[in-house]
Amino acid sequence: MTLLATIPDSWWLYFNAAVLLMLVLDLAVVHRQNKDVSMKDALFWTGVWVSLALGLNAFLAHRLGQEAGLQFLTGYLIEKSLSVDNLFVFLLIFRYFQVPGEYQHKILFWGILGALLMRGLMIFAGVSLLDHFEWLVYLFGAMLIYTAWKMFKGTDSMDPTKSKPFQWIQHHLPFVDKLAEGNFFLQHNGRWMASRLLLVLVCVEVSDVIFAVDSIPAILAVTREPFLIYSSNVMALLGLRSLYFALAGGLDSFRYLDQGLAAVLSFVGLKMLLSDVVHVPTPISLGVVVVILAVAIGMSLRHPKQAEIPKS
Repeated sequence: MTLLATIPDSWWLYFNAAVLLMLVLDLAVVHRQNKDVSMKDALFWTGVWVSLALGLNAFLAHRLGQEAGLQFLTGYLIEKSLSVDNLFVFLLIFRYFQVPGEYQHKILFWGILGALLMRGLMIFAGVSLLDHFEWLVYLFGAMLIYTAWKMFKGTDSMDPTKSKPFQWIQHHLPFVDKLAEGNFFLQHNGRWMASRLLLVLVCVEVSDVIFAVDSIPAILAVTREPFLIYSSNVMALLGLRSLYFALAGGLDSFRYLDQGLAAVLSFVGLKMLLSDVVHVPTPISLGVVVVILAVAIGMSLRHPKQAEIPKS
C-alpha cells in the first residue's frame, strides 16, 4: 500500500477549505429556504458530487500514482455503498418523527457536517491504533465478518431512539414536541427549549457513528494513508443528502442490497484476516467490490419487492 509520492501537508488545508466552501454554498445559496428537494434537483446534485469525487480521483492518480487513485476509488465505493444502507435508517427516522420533506435537507446537512468531524477523529484513531497495534487488523476483520453475518441474516437492526445520547437529551434538555418551523430550538412559555428536530438530528448523528464503526475498518483494509481514507469518506458523505432524495421513493425496492453489502464486508474482513498470508492487489479489490454491487443492484432491479396487499 505504498504511495508513489508523498502527500503534501498543504493538501489537507486546501481540501478542507474546498469542502467548507461547498458546504457554505450549499446551505447559504442552493438550499437557503426550507422546501422539498425535487427528484430533478436531487439527481442533478448527485451527479455533481459524483463528478467531483471522480475528478479528485483523477487528480490523485495523476499526482500520486495509479495505486493511490485506485485506493481512493475503492474506498469511495465501499463508503458510498455502505452509506446507502444508512439511507434506510434516515428514512425510518423521518417517518418515525413525522418530519416533513421541507425540513429533511436541513437535518441531513447538519447531520452530515457532524459526521465529517466525527469521521475525521475516528479515521486518525484507527490509523494510529493499527500503526501501534498491528494485531488489531484481525479484530477489525472479525468484526466486519460478524457484521456481515448479521446483515445477511437480517438481524443487523438498530434503533437510534434507544441510544444513550438520544435518551440523555430527551430527559435532560428542555424539550417541546414541535417542529418549530425548521428550527432546532424555540421559545416556549418564555424559555428556550429544544424542538422535535433536534431529537431527529441526534438520531441521525447516532446512526452515522454506528455505521462508521463498520465502514472505517473496511476502508483500512484498502489503505492506511490518512488523506486517502479521509478524502474518500468525505466525498462519499457529501453526496449522501442528494442521493437520499434521489432514492427515497424507491429505497424499499433494493431487496438484495443488504446481501450485497454483507458480501462486500465479508470480502474486506477476510482480506484483513488473511493479510499476512495473501496480498490482494488494489485493482482486484476494486473489481470484486464493483462486481458484488453490480450483481446486488441488478438482481434488485430484476426482482423488485412486491407491494404488500393489505388484508381485508
